[in-house]
Amino acid sequence: MSTNRYDLLIIGGGVSGSALLYLAGRYTNIKHIGLIEKYAAPARVNSLSSNNSQTLHCGDIETNYTLEKALKVKRAASMLRNYAIAQPDSHHIIFKYSKMVLGVGSKECDKLRKRFEIFSQYYPNLQLLDKKAIARIEPNVAMTGGNKFREDEVIALGSTNEYTAVNFEALARSFVRQAQLLQGKNVDVHYNEYVTHIKIEANRFLVETDGICYQTRALVVCAGGHSLKLAHDLGYGLHYSCLPVAGSYYFTPQLLNGKVYTVQNDALPFAAIHGDPDVLVPGATRFGPTAVILPILERYNLKTLPDFLQVFRFDRRVAKVLWDLIKVSDIRNYMLKNFLFEIPVIRRMLFLRDARKIVPSLRLRDLKFA
Repeated sequence: MSTNRYDLLIIGGGVSGSALLYLAGRYTNIKHIGLIEKYAAPARVNSLSSNNSQTLHCGDIETNYTLEKALKVKRAASMLRNYAIAQPDSHHIIFKYSKMVLGVGSKECDKLRKRFEIFSQYYPNLQLLDKKAIARIEPNVAMTGGNKFREDEVIALGSTNEYTAVNFEALARSFVRQAQLLQGKNVDVHYNEYVTHIKIEANRFLVETDGICYQTRALVVCAGGHSLKLAHDLGYGLHYSCLPVAGSYYFTPQLLNGKVYTVQNDALPFAAIHGDPDVLVPGATRFGPTAVILPILERYNLKTLPDFLQVFRFDRRVAKVLWDLIKVSDIRNYMLKNFLFEIPVIRRMLFLRDARKIVPSLRLRDLKFA
């Protein structure tokens, strides 16, 4: 039976909130657990399949990860994989594709060779691929069209028989479903409940939505950009601001068999471009993401503008942080380029140049804004 009093209440039904719901129910002695989600189903924002890279990051081909961070990510990825493949609907949740990180030019190739020397002992399936080996896995990456190899120096680090893609939307639904099946636990999920206010009273959190007040001994907020807003409402994290960065993707006909990432620019706090199959769109390859700063907490939801203005908390300290970012030429140029990627008339032509780093023979008419 549903109740409004909990030992643990989770705000946000994305993959993080739903994972916590399952873990708390499955592996702790917490009896009464609730989850509040403002939409009518789990995973409707960041965890929606169209809003993320659909990648199971393991740390091997993420060139901005140190070995220490990579091994932590590898452990977490293994837990996710083990859960997903044990589910009866695993074929809707997790997928096997080849994967590689592509180095183009002598500098990037040298970086990957050094990375392979360090990482290969921890990732036994990781291979160092020359141009011919790349061509066997991803012919459109190594070739320029016909039977001619691309002229620039390329190598890759990759593997061919691992789970590499995840539908995080389906994963979140699975976590919720499995949590509600647990015996001896009261697990409630409340959809279409928008949290308006949180306060602390008599050692309990009072979480108010339209017409309902939930009480809980412990509270966890997994609500994306809204998490900081709710923290501010409680007086926490007032020294933090939020600068939302959203990405876009482009579709092409099927040009890649698996995931192809590129070497990360260490000066940029943004994901490097990659291409891969879309797990929900058969016969298509998806390239991206771009990265553009937007004054909203949810992409395509202008109603979140007031919430952004609350958490942005613009003052001299925020202005200094912004200036420190803008004065770095790599970041400044990247931000400008990605802003141009959002302009309908020119965005395909500009994006084509970046995408050709992965597929040299890519044509303008192949690109379609996703």
